[in-house]
Amino acid sequence: MGRELGCIKEIKQLAPVKQRGRAARRASRAGGAEQNSHLKAPFITRKIPTYDLLGEESLIRIEQAADTILAELGIEFRDDPETVSLFKKAGGQVTSVSEDIWNIKFEPGMIREILKTAPERFTQHARNPANSVDIGGDAMVFAPAYGSPFVMDLDRGRRYGTIEDFENFVKLAQSSPWLHHSGGTICEPTDVPVNKRHLDMVLAHMRYSDRAFLGSITAPERAEDSIEMCRVLFGAGFVDQNCVIMGNFNSTSPLVWDGVSTKGIRAYAEAGQGSIHLPFLLGGAVSPVTMPGAVAQGLAESMVGCALTQLVRPGAPAILASFLSSLSLRSGSPTFGTPEPALGSLVMGQLARRLKLPLRCAGNFATSKLPDSQATTQGMMSMMSAIQGGANYILHSAGFLDGLLSMSYEKFVMDTDICGALHAYLEGFKVNDDTLGIDSLREGGPGQHMFGTAHTLAHYQTAYWDTDLNDDQPFESWSEQGGEDAAVRANRKWKQILADYQAPHMDPDTEEALLDFVARRKSEMTDAWY
Repeated sequence: MGRELGCIKEIKQLAPVKQRGRAARRASRAGGAEQNSHLKAPFITRKIPTYDLLGEESLIRIEQAADTILAELGIEFRDDPETVSLFKKAGGQVTSVSEDIWNIKFEPGMIREILKTAPERFTQHARNPANSVDIGGDAMVFAPAYGSPFVMDLDRGRRYGTIEDFENFVKLAQSSPWLHHSGGTICEPTDVPVNKRHLDMVLAHMRYSDRAFLGSITAPERAEDSIEMCRVLFGAGFVDQNCVIMGNFNSTSPLVWDGVSTKGIRAYAEAGQGSIHLPFLLGGAVSPVTMPGAVAQGLAESMVGCALTQLVRPGAPAILASFLSSLSLRSGSPTFGTPEPALGSLVMGQLARRLKLPLRCAGNFATSKLPDSQATTQGMMSMMSAIQGGANYILHSAGFLDGLLSMSYEKFVMDTDICGALHAYLEGFKVNDDTLGIDSLREGGPGQHMFGTAHTLAHYQTAYWDTDLNDDQPFESWSEQGGEDAAVRANRKWKQILADYQAPHMDPDTEEALLDFVARRKSEMTDAWY
């Protein structure tokens, strides 16, 4: 221990020699293009293996349990006779429950057979082709958190989200080198009527970001509007032949797909666009309290959603998805960032690879009410399960706080810094003569530091990922500079990012056409606030 402390003291004494390098790195973080340029990419190609938790026998038992659920209990469909007709034609056993509710049972293997036409990997095109993303296989995409009605920051506290907040988060995502996707409903803009806010949200993604994004799913006509806006942006012919937008659809667990979701899924699939099929499972409330049972139920529900896309348009992109959450059985509150759902996400990765489908699961989940140690601990437990499990599309990579009820400005930039570290982690490392660095030891010899060796000088700018937010100075320097914690630094950081933000160029005629479309659609509706 004494030797370790001595080495640390020696490094601190030598640190001033490198102040110019540190200052240069800080300058590059403030806006230069070269910071971590060797890691920045439109999406991650993972170079480390996934972690396979379960063996073959256990995986087969979970798959058989999912088949049993589908064959014996079935899935209930509500208010969408067209979807019921599609599954009946494909071989589903339909029972009418009431005038607009049907139960459909599926023979074992039927849904898996339908899913064979779904792509194992696909490209979602961005308006800037350099930012198009691959989803599936060894590709991994980070996107912001989704769906919070509230936003919060250290200055104004917790409050309802507005369209200004929504646009701010789109800008923050666009400005991060570590996020690949603009996301969807980053927060609810509650100052815009419910039936019109989807137009403003999609328009914000298009104007303030040149990355791929998610469209509206809250009503079939809103899904259609989202796709039509993409036809304006990309051209109708391009949209018909390529995926440019996706919808994130939830089942109504346990074992229900309602008409709002299934009609939206059909709208995206008919247009050849992508869709994510997500059961939101709270253990002990809407799924079995034991994780294998929750995984089996989630697998059954998500597979059926994915299968619907293939009945509408074989080859339409479909993402298997899983949102597993433990529950405080004393209070009934979700408990995000706990170990059991993390294990479930690892297994979902295995199951998705067996189905040859892209996977969305987990994310940076936290029930903490502040961007604090609890938030980071819970977030990393959940995020690492997606990383190790092989998730391909990770929604909720940044900003998730308060059990998804709040989108935090400070946590957003703290989480994007973590995403940067994960880029380096997923890169792995190569073992060769150069990386083994024996020449560095030869040059200095026993007992000599290696700050000035040729090997160190050749690699010091790229050897380690360099944080954009952490404070790694000696205690004395940190204290003299105000002793700020991470949240305070993050508060200053997001404000600086927004101050420096510049919108990506958009063709003026295209922008005018989009604004005209939004204005026309709004004029056709009276405001609805619920």
